[in-house]
Amino acid sequence: MSRRRGESRTDADKTGRTHASSLARNGDEPSQRGAGSKPQQPREIAPALYLVATPIGNAEDITLRALATLRAADVIACEDTRVTAKLLARHGIERPLLAYHDHNAERMRPLLLERLRRGEIVALVSDAGTPLVSDPGFKLVRAAVAEGLAVGTLPGPSAALAALVLSGLPSDRFLFAGFLPAKQAGRRTALAELAPVRASLVFFESAPRLAESLADMAAVLGDRPAAVARELTKLYEEVRRGGLSELAARYAGEGPPRGELVVVVGPPAEAPAPSAEALDRQLEAALASMSVKDASAAVAAATGLSRREVYARALLLAGRG
Repeated sequence: MSRRRGESRTDADKTGRTHASSLARNGDEPSQRGAGSKPQQPREIAPALYLVATPIGNAEDITLRALATLRAADVIACEDTRVTAKLLARHGIERPLLAYHDHNAERMRPLLLERLRRGEIVALVSDAGTPLVSDPGFKLVRAAVAEGLAVGTLPGPSAALAALVLSGLPSDRFLFAGFLPAKQAGRRTALAELAPVRASLVFFESAPRLAESLADMAAVLGDRPAAVARELTKLYEEVRRGGLSELAARYAGEGPPRGELVVVVGPPAEAPAPSAEALDRQLEAALASMSVKDASAAVAAATGLSRREVYARALLLAGRG
């Protein structure tokens, strides 16, 4: 569906709701064209909020659809207008930029929503990678969805996924945990909550805290296999693999590395199910200082058994079953 500049969202919808889906149909569709037929003209992009992924390092890692959307946008909301201006200049794009970050989001969000209500094309980008992944934007998307405003995505680079697939660790199940707390006590508490998760864990981390974070991971999660990915897609891209203790010692000795970092930690090793006698011993020890509910949860997390099964056994041992 085409839309003339200035046409309202309601008017644009009279011929059928395409919204974000129209972008997916831009350009040629070779499988639907006969030999010798003329290429279809690109369709104009429908009004919507578009989440546009930008390069995480290599400036060439941006999609054709992303560039088309940025060119068509009435406004581009970005973390740092200076960073986004450089990306646009590289591709000869001149569009209005509006800063949207953690410090001004409450003030700017209503303005962006009003532009969407007027039928404008609003693109949201982060400084690098996919918006909303450890970046502002979630509340804007939630508000747009709540109002029934169209939201689309232009998928592309993601540091978390790039590190995961390069790590050599299981990628069938993973949990992205963002940045851990800066202080050791909070960091270890957060890691303890993640310890039972039977999936690879993906973290962002700053260079000055890397060695300490790796050491805390080894202490709380055990010496699991891990990988530290640095400067992904750039000239000096590097991935170091090894046990958490080994990596912690290497970075402690060498000092903080340069560049952006992603840490991937393998899932917990599969442990054999404990015997009935061993389970009873663990439950009895836990019940000595915890309630039935808390003891069951702790033992279930440690053994990998279902909470229901462990709770039923704990009730019997506590004389309540």
